[in-house]
Amino acid sequence: MRRVLTAATAALTLTTAGTMLAGTPGQAAPTGWGRPVVTAAPQPGAPGLGDTYFPDYGNGGYDVEHYDVRLRYDPATDQLSGTTTILATATQDLSAFNLDFLLDVESVRVNGWAASTSTAGAHELVVTPARTVTRGQQLTVVVRYAGIPSETLVGGYTGWTRTDDGALAVNEPESAWWWFPSNDHPLDKATFDVSVSVPTGVEVISNGVQPRPPLAEAGNRTRWIWRTTSPTAPYLAFMAIGQYDIVTDTTPSGQPVINAYSTSLGELGPAAKASIERTAEIVDWESGIFGPYPFEAQGGVAGPLDGIGFALETQTRPVYGPGFWRRGANTYVVAHENAHQWFGDSVSVAEWSNIWLNEGFASYAEWLWSEEQGEGTAQEVFDFTYASYPADDEFWQVLPGDPGANRVFDGAVYDRGAMTLHQLRLAVGDDAFFEILPAWTAEHRYGNGTIVQFQALAERISGLDLDDLFTTWLFTAGRPDVATAARKAAAPPTEPKSWAKIRESHHLLSH
Repeated sequence: MRRVLTAATAALTLTTAGTMLAGTPGQAAPTGWGRPVVTAAPQPGAPGLGDTYFPDYGNGGYDVEHYDVRLRYDPATDQLSGTTTILATATQDLSAFNLDFLLDVESVRVNGWAASTSTAGAHELVVTPARTVTRGQQLTVVVRYAGIPSETLVGGYTGWTRTDDGALAVNEPESAWWWFPSNDHPLDKATFDVSVSVPTGVEVISNGVQPRPPLAEAGNRTRWIWRTTSPTAPYLAFMAIGQYDIVTDTTPSGQPVINAYSTSLGELGPAAKASIERTAEIVDWESGIFGPYPFEAQGGVAGPLDGIGFALETQTRPVYGPGFWRRGANTYVVAHENAHQWFGDSVSVAEWSNIWLNEGFASYAEWLWSEEQGEGTAQEVFDFTYASYPADDEFWQVLPGDPGANRVFDGAVYDRGAMTLHQLRLAVGDDAFFEILPAWTAEHRYGNGTIVQFQALAERISGLDLDDLFTTWLFTAGRPDVATAARKAAAPPTEPKSWAKIRESHHLLSH
């Protein structure tokens, strides 16, 4: 699930950092009983959550519960306009607060009162309410805006992909900036209503379910409405707008399955369908390993030929670029992206430096799927992967547990990340390993996690000290020495049947 990071955004730093739950106290004049009383003066919310890699992502001082995103989009001009209503709770006394957003703002209201705005940094909209906001106060923030997302750049880059017939709002670790104002960090999840008016004949796909069929509007337009009731990180909300064939079904348990295929795919269309139409099967299989599926719907979107070059685990409905189907059907990328529904979506990183908890786990799901399909055991995939990278390869210098802001989606996070999990499996045994995985997704369901927390859980369940294993495989440069069956043999390991598809997928996901 690799997205392009810009040097400009990755290099940004803040002079002030904070968290959602903290503000900077001030002092009021002494009052009461002749003794000084210290009170907290209202302060601006922090312009970032202090993430180690991206310190200006997200904002302090409030917690969002819900986004209502109501838009109008015209593919011919790429003009986007709309109103986003944010329901939030103040976590400190606020004199001002920030939203992550890039388009031109027409107005902002906070609890019905007009607020003043300004911009700061690369993507900060500073909102100053007409009245001071107190800690615990419910906030209704209404932002009206318009712009051309594909022409709205940060460091020469846009996270909005314009296509011949529409657009894709799909990216990581940032995409919300180009289509709705948000508190853009996985620490602040919320539910979503997304409503988009487009010319009739154009389709719109987003997260969750459709609470009602598309509505005809005046001027030969149609409004598409989507809703997700599960907590969602802002970057996992998405839109796919254009010409799509939509296929709906239900799982045996009655859960809706909604898949969409760009009509531009041509000869790639059958391979895309042969892959994505197996989503329900793959999710059912993964549920037996990772625990109950965490969301209200499932499916996938096969994007257009001129769309994205990667795939992303957009919540309830991953989006795939066309490259995954060029050599035929590929269920490995479907297994990867849907494993993220547990590892990355339901359980999200607390900091982006912990990206191994997303990519290493989704990559290992491919190895497990290889076992399930009889196309190579996880041990065979490990042996071949390990042998594929010589000891002096730069690959071994990237630390999956702390790859750096410019290497969040490096191939080592995927391949060495999966190798780490296989070493954990060997160390603790299958019984403990397959107890650890669903325990992790259950304990942190709809929340966030860290590598430290995962190691502690693995040690608690296995009863082993795993510090050397995690330090060696996640945080130490160089190729670890392992006594694989292949290394004991005179000949190099045999390539597993699954390797070509896994390798192809990872090349697109991590480059």
